[in-house]
Amino acid sequence: MTRWPVDTMAWIGPYPFRELPHPEPGVLVRVLEREGIGAAWVGAMQAPWHRDPAPSTAWLRAQLAPYAGVLQAVPCVRPDWPQWERVLDEAMRHGDPAVCCYPMQQGIAATGDVLPSLARAYGVRGLVVRLTVCFEDLRQRHALDGAGDLAAAHIRAIVRSDPRVHVVVGGAGADLLAETHWSLTPAEQARCWWDWAWLWGPPEEQFAGLVRSVGADRFVFGGYWPLRLVQAPVATADLAASDLPSVTYTNATAIVTAARAAAVQ
Repeated sequence: MTRWPVDTMAWIGPYPFRELPHPEPGVLVRVLEREGIGAAWVGAMQAPWHRDPAPSTAWLRAQLAPYAGVLQAVPCVRPDWPQWERVLDEAMRHGDPAVCCYPMQQGIAATGDVLPSLARAYGVRGLVVRLTVCFEDLRQRHALDGAGDLAAAHIRAIVRSDPRVHVVVGGAGADLLAETHWSLTPAEQARCWWDWAWLWGPPEEQFAGLVRSVGADRFVFGGYWPLRLVQAPVATADLAASDLPSVTYTNATAIVTAARAAAVQ
């Protein structure tokens, strides 16, 4: 039985700062089956720290090829790199649902022309922007991992730069989510979605509180494998269910459809 149509936040491959258990695509497929998840958007775990992420994208596609239809590639783009738009064109040819960008790891400021250019390039092609706030919290983070957490200013810079761009943000805490959501206009809010992998359930009830305030339709499922257990966000949703009856979260497939429709308008 498929309970969650799409996991929007998954990776495979090596992590530079510690060994991860089971970062192989075959294991991810079994995890999805066990948790009732139909498919996953999958990035290359090593890509955020590569100056040129193109080789990691080629590696990602080769690794996911045996699992086509279940594991969907999410290539990585560095929008200050020469000919970076070719990554987006290739993603369109492959039918990828999204392309990820890591401004903090890539040293891209929230101000300037880079992120607006990125947003316009995504919007005209109907590709979803996948952003990741952080991979580990500060208590776990290696001293050599000097990248800070993604800021609200980065997210706003992308969402506001093109009315066609659609954004999925993973790993946001409650404060960042609320700050960003309420600093956007209603039209901008409608093009930005969040997972709840880093939101607390009981007793803090961050997730349930945000569902009530910003709306369940602002949330998509993101499991964060292999950095975190997929069971955690599943359990958070289950624990909130008693207080949030008949809540329906957004199916990420609908976001892809909306992005592609906006591109042709």
